[in-house]
Amino acid sequence: MSRYRNLSLFLLLATIWGSAFMAINAGLPYFPPVLFAAFRFDVAGVLMLAYATYVVDDPIPRGRDEWTLVAVGAVLIITGYHALLFVGESDAAVTSAVAAVIVSLSPVLTTVFARAFLPSERLTVVGVAGLLVGLVGAGVLASPDPANLAGGGTAAKFLVFLAAASFALGSVLTRALDADMPIETMEAWSMLVGAALTHLVARALGESVLDVAWTMDAVLALGYLSVFASGIGFLIYFHLLDRLGPIEINLVSYVAPVFAALSGWLVLNEGLTPTTVVGFLLICVGFGLVKRSAIREELRRKGVVP
Repeated sequence: MSRYRNLSLFLLLATIWGSAFMAINAGLPYFPPVLFAAFRFDVAGVLMLAYATYVVDDPIPRGRDEWTLVAVGAVLIITGYHALLFVGESDAAVTSAVAAVIVSLSPVLTTVFARAFLPSERLTVVGVAGLLVGLVGAGVLASPDPANLAGGGTAAKFLVFLAAASFALGSVLTRALDADMPIETMEAWSMLVGAALTHLVARALGESVLDVAWTMDAVLALGYLSVFASGIGFLIYFHLLDRLGPIEINLVSYVAPVFAALSGWLVLNEGLTPTTVVGFLLICVGFGLVKRSAIREELRRKGVVP
């Protein structure tokens, strides 16, 4: 049952985070990008602190180790990832699907960082090949123009790539620190500290609350990102990170593009091109190679293969 529970949470997380790329694109016309990310975690942080106060005996981080864990989450997973992602997605060339597929490089980057900080987290040769196939799929879908590296949204795509790198490093360091701290407390304070840092970045970039257009669409986008993508999504993520490790849980980035493309198509009328489909198929092949042992074991258990 634990295996099915993990799979169900994994797919739920992929759905929530995949559709979050659509919500970001839907809200960006109404918010300055970094300020949008800051507002997201203002709301999410307050909600998560209230939840942590309800379910945890002591919702306040104690000692240097716990505050170090909060700092890693705040700087790399909250501020670094989301500020770079929101600025990247503010370019019209970076659709929901393209952003999600670039972020799907996270498992590849996680493997690189894990070799330095988590020697026990290793992949076989076939697993590495699977990650590389997924990398090719991301490249096919992103389709940068080598003849014009500054055009075609390439600079924005590079910012999204840096966001993926920040998230991958943050997930590895979070696991490496291994502080004995409730997930709810870690999530709440990482969001609150990360929101404050993101506000500082927004201010440094000259973004102002006066530039926000508070429409119903803006409120809906912010509400979805704050409650579902941030509050519920990160609660699931850190739970699975503890159970599966950073490499396996970051494979969610391989599945999220499917839901990003579907939600972008359904809500924002973003196109689905043949290149998008090819990118998806390559990512699926890569995912299958990485998870081949678990898939084979499950098929044997079901009697599908001997």
